[in-house]
Amino acid sequence: MGEAPGSFRAVPRTGVIFVMAEAAKLGYTPGDASWINLGQGMPETGRLPGGPARRAAIAIDPADQEYAPVAGLWELREAVAGLYNQRYRRGLPSLYTAENVAIAGGGRAALTRVAAALGGVNLGHFLPDYTAYEELLDVFHSFTAIPILLEPETGYEFSPDDLVREIRGRGLGAMLLSNPANPTGRVVAGETLSQWTAAARKLDCALILDEFYSHYVWGGAGGEATVSAARHVSDVDKDPVVILDGLTKNWRYPGWRVSWIVGPKSVVEAASSAGSFLDGGGSRPLQRAAVELLGVERADAEAASVRRAFGAKRELMRAGLESLGVRFDAPADGTFYAWGDLSGLPPPFNTGMGFFRKALEAKVIVVPGEFFDVNPGRRRAGKFSRFRSHARFSFGPRESDVREGLSRLAALVRR
Repeated sequence: MGEAPGSFRAVPRTGVIFVMAEAAKLGYTPGDASWINLGQGMPETGRLPGGPARRAAIAIDPADQEYAPVAGLWELREAVAGLYNQRYRRGLPSLYTAENVAIAGGGRAALTRVAAALGGVNLGHFLPDYTAYEELLDVFHSFTAIPILLEPETGYEFSPDDLVREIRGRGLGAMLLSNPANPTGRVVAGETLSQWTAAARKLDCALILDEFYSHYVWGGAGGEATVSAARHVSDVDKDPVVILDGLTKNWRYPGWRVSWIVGPKSVVEAASSAGSFLDGGGSRPLQRAAVELLGVERADAEAASVRRAFGAKRELMRAGLESLGVRFDAPADGTFYAWGDLSGLPPPFNTGMGFFRKALEAKVIVVPGEFFDVNPGRRRAGKFSRFRSHARFSFGPRESDVREGLSRLAALVRR
């Protein structure tokens, strides 16, 4: 990027933004059928076999021409709370209410609100993790971002004992993570997730969980159809557990930009106050239309159709990449990504950036692994990344596109 004028600073393009900008230089435009986008984290948006009908039109009530409340429409907040109670909190004395929910205009807006509401704490985050965390953790200076390394050799495992040790040893006041994890597909579920929430409760360390892929869980995720820390919260207003989700991935409506924050009322109030100056609130018509999507029967039907369709694409992607010589550090139990180790491939395909550049020649987009080595503020010196030889491949697109992308990559690597 060039220099910004005056007192403005140039904001670097990183992660998927960089990848898509480089593809655009070579002629890529959204919707161009000649390109195969295995890079961007966007699921196919059409109706899936056995899934509910997709919303194709939205009626706008005259009242919806006005601003929505910054915390979101009350009826949508009630619907979110009701879904979590029916899925995860049946028979428990402590239930979520609308006051435990805030609505935001997309996942980044929700994350930004929560980050702005954090106090002056040490905030732990994992490496690797979601690329957008880098800018998020760099913008706000009220907290200190503390990286915690996950090791490929152990399949990126992180036990409850590891969590306790890190919280105590580093004096963490909060932990931010994606679960299921982007890009590795690691899932914390079942008894392990229960122990994580218990540790957060005991040590008064906030768990901020990005659960945007919680419908995309596979056989190794403790047998759960959908994963959420909401199942393991004791008291919804006392446990320091904050959950982020939305329509983007799990409901496959990324263009709607509707997300939510679920947690203690005090956290929701603080995040909503932050939203009043950060983003001003989300779209009122889309929030109203989202209410019917959150009925538990419809939501569960959508989740089941996702598991069937994306489970098949997962096997297709994994087999196709393995046939090229791509290795995997661990089985991906969640998300719609394959996190591949390219080190066994011939140059230049043996690095994420090299693979990315060559793939562009075949009009295929992937994401180099180094972008997930989150480094807010560039505080870690040097340019070496532990994930220089990794890349993330998305099986979010239609199965026919995944097949075509794999075919093009095979032709590139084998020629």
